[in-house]
Amino acid sequence: MSTVRESHDQDRPGSGPFAAAVPAGVELNGINVIAESERKGRPRELFWPWFASNISVLGVSYGAFVLGFGVSFWQAALVGVIGIVASFALCGVIALAGRRGSAPTMVLSRAAFGVRGNRLPSVLSWVLTVGWETVLVVLATLGTATVFGRLGWSHGTATKIVALLVVAAITVAAGVAGFDAVMRIQAVITVVTGVLTVVYMVLVAHHIHWHTVSSVPTGSAQHFIGALVFVMTGFGLGWVNAAADYSRYLPRRSSARGVFGWTTLGAAIGPVVLILFGLLLAGSSTDLSTAIGSDPIGALTTILPTWFLVPFAVVAVLGLIGGAVLDIYSSGLALLTAGLRIPRYLAAAVDGVIMVAGSIYVVFFTDNFVFQFQGFLITLGVPVAAWCGVMLADVALRRRDYDESALFDPRGRYGDIQWVPIIAVVAGTAIGWGLVTNTAAGWLNWQGYLLRFGLGGKQGDWAFAGIGVLVALLIGLIVGVAVAVRRIPSQEASAGSTR
Repeated sequence: MSTVRESHDQDRPGSGPFAAAVPAGVELNGINVIAESERKGRPRELFWPWFASNISVLGVSYGAFVLGFGVSFWQAALVGVIGIVASFALCGVIALAGRRGSAPTMVLSRAAFGVRGNRLPSVLSWVLTVGWETVLVVLATLGTATVFGRLGWSHGTATKIVALLVVAAITVAAGVAGFDAVMRIQAVITVVTGVLTVVYMVLVAHHIHWHTVSSVPTGSAQHFIGALVFVMTGFGLGWVNAAADYSRYLPRRSSARGVFGWTTLGAAIGPVVLILFGLLLAGSSTDLSTAIGSDPIGALTTILPTWFLVPFAVVAVLGLIGGAVLDIYSSGLALLTAGLRIPRYLAAAVDGVIMVAGSIYVVFFTDNFVFQFQGFLITLGVPVAAWCGVMLADVALRRRDYDESALFDPRGRYGDIQWVPIIAVVAGTAIGWGLVTNTAAGWLNWQGYLLRFGLGGKQGDWAFAGIGVLVALLIGLIVGVAVAVRRIPSQEASAGSTR
């Protein structure tokens, strides 16, 4: 038992060889369960981080992305509302686990996958969050350079380097500082970006031409499904693996309805408004829609008056930083859950270095950003969807709080490796990748290998429907329910079950 206790203690705040060197003001909690004395706040405070991380004007650009699937405005509007609300509702469900267990999302995932078996989904979570924070930093860098160019200032390599370093520095600093700093920053970002985004919408509203938007032809069912999957992976499914990281600080007596409702509302309300507005803009101008493909943020400045370019840069960069901050905080936690034995703040710093390296590569050595972006979303969306299905089943069927010590003990009630859920994720991923295509991103041409079986192949009607994501989610959910129905009652009935 000493080995188990040692391993658990290393996850507690202020422990380990780095404890004496922790900088002032830096959060000491890592992947440990939050102590009762540190649990604070009310569910409505979840609105701030979730709103701030999803109010980015990138949501406007999604309008062009969605119309690119060949759907009409009304189809795209339905896709936007359903895809955003439904996918963030999944985050709301998983946020409930944070209230029950007061530990990070990927630690709570051990209850379904086993203590060591959970390392696979933890690595997937880490890759997804590092990828997302890199994408957001890239967008902020490109958008800043475009704004500078329109103002007649330097917008070349030097400007991009400075913009990248400034955005990365703010993001990494917040991630290293931890929870309290993240919550304060997100509250400020919410107010500033919310107000300036409304101003932006007012200033460019005259570029909307309803007769042009309404004439966009209706797409097929496959086009509709493809757009829906893309929206779900770009919004809620990109956050499910971090959904409990912020609710874990709430007192366990907090309202479950409040945790679910404020998480879902805070995350969904901004993107719904932005994507609907983006559909109107992109549907009114094919030139704008095309420009968004190469520079999703910078293209939005081409219809702005010059005097608002600097405020636009502020709202664009802050909105993207809001998402990147949450990502780097959660990516550090995922890295620790995967098995790296360093303090949380160093894990965030490690992720920051990788983020900067990835951003440099994308900004200076690649083109056709939107295609690479779509490929990234769909490719990682498949295994994350499979994990999400298993996790949803576990959270929904669990009636008691998590056994804190068992989350860190391979010999505890949650076990060491739970093979059936792991196989479900692997199988769901293999089948899901066989049912999606990313032909615009050359490095992903190998996908879609199952489409030739009755679905028309890689050029058929179902080629770009993205059904692999939904299939993976369904496989994870079905297997998760089958396992949870059998395992959870025995876990909760065993001796020492908490509350």
